[in-house]
Amino acid sequence: QWQFVESGGGLVQPGESLRLSCAASGFTLDYSTIGWFRQAPGKEREGVSCIKGSGSTNYADSVKGRFTISRDNAKNTVYLQMNSLKPEDTAVYYCAAALPFRGACVAFPSVPSDWHYWGQGTQVTVSS
Repeated sequence: QWQFVESGGGLVQPGESLRLSCAASGFTLDYSTIGWFRQAPGKEREGVSCIKGSGSTNYADSVKGRFTISRDNAKNTVYLQMNSLKPEDTAVYYCAAALPFRGACVAFPSVPSDWHYWGQGTQVTVSS
């Protein structure tokens, strides 16, 4: 069974950095498109970044230039490096796999319904 486990969240001050990890089990990531999403209290889940099996990436405008997504297929893990964090980045961060033939990482951010096998999430809190 496909499963993702997110980790690396925490409490940081504005301007600091975190690196989130999304570890996959039950399948190999090599050719999968993986996305990071976040959901703040009272708000809808929104796409943050995605990476295709080819390595091409896409980002939400709100995080461009600050966040970097990467993958290590040998470790079956996708990472999200988050720099220059802002209070508005506070949310639970999730990773998921793209459903096939939806172009979910082409026109991004795409809707959560284009993704599946959601992890349980990791909390990121940015506060002074």
